[in-house]
Amino acid sequence: MQFEHDNMVGVHLAVALVNLDSSGSWAPEVLERALREYQIRRPRVTGSSGEEIRAWSRRMRLVFEASSQTELCQNINALLADGAGSVYLTTHDNLRPHLHFAPDGQDLQSRVKAVTAGGLAIFTMEAEGERLGVCALGSCRTAFVDTSRNGRRAYCCARCANTDAVRRHRNKQR
Repeated sequence: MQFEHDNMVGVHLAVALVNLDSSGSWAPEVLERALREYQIRRPRVTGSSGEEIRAWSRRMRLVFEASSQTELCQNINALLADGAGSVYLTTHDNLRPHLHFAPDGQDLQSRVKAVTAGGLAIFTMEAEGERLGVCALGSCRTAFVDTSRNGRRAYCCARCANTDAVRRHRNKQR
């Protein structure tokens, strides 16, 4: 799935990185593929940049697991303090005007931190502190961004929702 280069790229990249870390498939080529998918330019991962991005993804998980808007904002503010540089508006590659949170010349991990911290902040503001979460199925730790119409999504996918519904139904039958 390709995203238009806008502020949603950062929040979707954040979800992808958090879930990539949880899946246990954190290999340089897998990480590079995810970074390319979300339009991170020059996504050449080295051992140190990969480990720094992995540590960052673990910090981002706290955003999705926040139990209140206050905690959510505190977690995002911590990411912004450590990840977002000077914000500026730009156009390049025939794209419409959009925000950058770090100069293009910075190293890979700095650019990833900047785009994800900024994307999470903008999305959270536009979604009024809602619509970021972790799957409600107890055995699933998948983070998600709720882009549904009603904003009441509790599961990462229909499979997890159905699994939980079947479990609840069976418990009621007992």
